[in-house]
Amino acid sequence: METRYDVKIYKILTYKGARKTTYTVRWVVEGKRWREPFDTVALAEGFRSELITATGEGEAFVIATGLPVSHRSKSAAMSWYKFAVEYVDARWAQLGGNSRKNTAKTLTATTIALLRVKPPQFEPAVVRTALREWAFNTNRRGEAPRDVVSILRWVERNSLPVSAWEDPDKVDEVLRAIDTRLDGRQAAAWSRKRNRRILAMKHAIRRRILRTNPLPKGKESTAVTKTTNAVDKRSLMNSDRAAALLDWIRRRPRGGRRLHAFFATLYYCGPRPEEAIAMRVKDVTLPGPDAEDQWCELLIHTATPEVGKQWTDTGEIHEERDLKGRAEGATRTVPGHPALTRILRQHIEDEKLKPGDLLFQGEMGGILAGSVIRRAWHGAREAVLPPHVFESPTGKRVYDNRHTRLTKWLNDGVPPAQVAEWAGNRVPVLLATYARCVAGQLPDLKRRLEAAGDLPELPDDTPDAG
Repeated sequence: METRYDVKIYKILTYKGARKTTYTVRWVVEGKRWREPFDTVALAEGFRSELITATGEGEAFVIATGLPVSHRSKSAAMSWYKFAVEYVDARWAQLGGNSRKNTAKTLTATTIALLRVKPPQFEPAVVRTALREWAFNTNRRGEAPRDVVSILRWVERNSLPVSAWEDPDKVDEVLRAIDTRLDGRQAAAWSRKRNRRILAMKHAIRRRILRTNPLPKGKESTAVTKTTNAVDKRSLMNSDRAAALLDWIRRRPRGGRRLHAFFATLYYCGPRPEEAIAMRVKDVTLPGPDAEDQWCELLIHTATPEVGKQWTDTGEIHEERDLKGRAEGATRTVPGHPALTRILRQHIEDEKLKPGDLLFQGEMGGILAGSVIRRAWHGAREAVLPPHVFESPTGKRVYDNRHTRLTKWLNDGVPPAQVAEWAGNRVPVLLATYARCVAGQLPDLKRRLEAAGDLPELPDDTPDAG
């Protein structure tokens, strides 16, 4: 830790912006300028007073951070492993199963990058498993097997202190670690962005273990994590391919008709798979067989994502949750095409389902497993699509049924606000996701623009310009 005593502290700089006023403390350590912005003048003055007090007491400043040595005391006294475990426990009850799992994965990679030495007596995969499945799982940590406990004790002894985050080179090393997959390739942009969001820097600041967020800011932070919500056009299916895929699933010897009803619901109404899995028979309103209007209606109100039993509080593989991005208890209704009405009516009759039963069930009557769904969809694509299409993104994921339906609604002229309501999205998100997929409306738009007319004809005696 290199330190210096050559410190100059300047007056607080006040910047009045359009939305808020920022108060920035400025100081110099050994010729290097430092700045720390605050939202209130009181916070800025308090921080500036701490710097002045440190210089008055003859305290050295750390060149790498620009802060007095005393500011390192708390972060230097706590190991990163201990802090990460406390962070998981503090956040556990607030997180859903998938968020818990992603947090554990990110903290595992971070913790391994913050070890003093590589474990000589343990295989890397075993260390990762011990951290991911036991150390960073609040529900399971106390039940860890003896061999896992031995690994975790070694990790705790060899974990660097939280103050390691004050070293820019170490920060870069950690970010490279969480941005790299186990096969050595760079993780997807969304994964890299999510991993940075998971890192517990704000928690460290609130606990006063770190003074500032050490992660890169501004352009430096976004240069390698640019992401887009836009759907890949190549993933969308035309009606002929969708029909062929659904027909193959219907003819599937094992559970084909049950799965056909499930996939038809995804295609015609565009719910998320975890929303369709959670539906009950009573959530479907079917018209009478002789009714003139044969459109049905689906009530979407719950999602049951598959997260793994070790990440749920109930010990079940699936976790029941409210709708994604919606208030607690929120619902939405989606109209179903008459073709879907016929399919669901026959499905309910064939399966002898009662109003309280799950609409789509597994072979044993429980929740339809994600592995069954993915295997059926993969089999349909492999059997129906030509090899070059099978290898392409076309309908590669079960979720692409939803993308295809939402795009079709927009292409058919359904107002974006209505599509967003049916899909459970906000309009800006919907447009950002599907705008590039809207096609086939140009001829109609040209006719509308032509109907507005051209510039008016001017009299021949109009003087020339200039």
